[in-house]
Amino acid sequence: MKKLFVVFLVGVLFSTVIYKQQTFAQNVRDGVYDKENIPGKRPVPYVELREADILWQKKIWQIIDTREKMNHPFYYPLKDMDDRKSLISLLIYGVNNEGLTTYRDDEFKELLTRDEVYDLFGALPDTQQIVNPNTGVLESRVIEGEIRYDEVFQYEIKEMWYFDKQHSTMRVRILGICPIRRYMNQETGQMIKKRTFWIYFDEARPLFASQEVFNKRNDAQRISFDDIFFQRRFSSFIVRETNVYDNREINNYMQGINQLLEAERAKKDLFEMEHDLWEF
Repeated sequence: MKKLFVVFLVGVLFSTVIYKQQTFAQNVRDGVYDKENIPGKRPVPYVELREADILWQKKIWQIIDTREKMNHPFYYPLKDMDDRKSLISLLIYGVNNEGLTTYRDDEFKELLTRDEVYDLFGALPDTQQIVNPNTGVLESRVIEGEIRYDEVFQYEIKEMWYFDKQHSTMRVRILGICPIRRYMNQETGQMIKKRTFWIYFDEARPLFASQEVFNKRNDAQRISFDDIFFQRRFSSFIVRETNVYDNREINNYMQGINQLLEAERAKKDLFEMEHDLWEF
């Protein structure tokens, strides 16, 4: 009888310890409070527009280079950490888990599948012959592919600049975003840079709004990716604008310093257009 009582008591104590460990593990958090601001955030709604309100508009393509200091939040962290993701990591997460639609072109007409996206990054599963250390026999094994986030140095954004006469302001909306992969060809040893896939920006805004971005001045006042884009907290340069020549890029007809000067000319035209529409 005493043995049964001791066994019962030990069982109760063991169960209590396990329960406390599980409860404590569930309450572990890397901080002093539960974050609710960014995870529950929603995109800032756009101003309602009518066709009659648009006095002038122009499509512009720009490049965001993450190697610039101002654009580092797009590139880091290289591995997900501290509730933070790089922009490419967030986009791939959206494709895998949020049903984010991917497109082959910047007019959002031709769809891409998830496997096609992974193929653009050379990350499809691969079957390889591996020697079994126990038997010494070659066996076929499937090696899962992995996207290298550090290969994405740039993003191309397609924007619509327009003058809203109802509010007498020049505004801009991002229409799409495309990660640009830069990697070395293993066969030729040459560096290759190519566009991967396009995302329709409005579809991705809820995902951008719920993902926080590092703030070097205050960890308690972080913003979201949607805030960065909406408030234009990034540096970029123009690579293309709508034109009669099949919307050709600047580097198709300008090289070197002239290419930079042409990009500055396009930016200056946007400023002067807004200025000229005012009457003093």
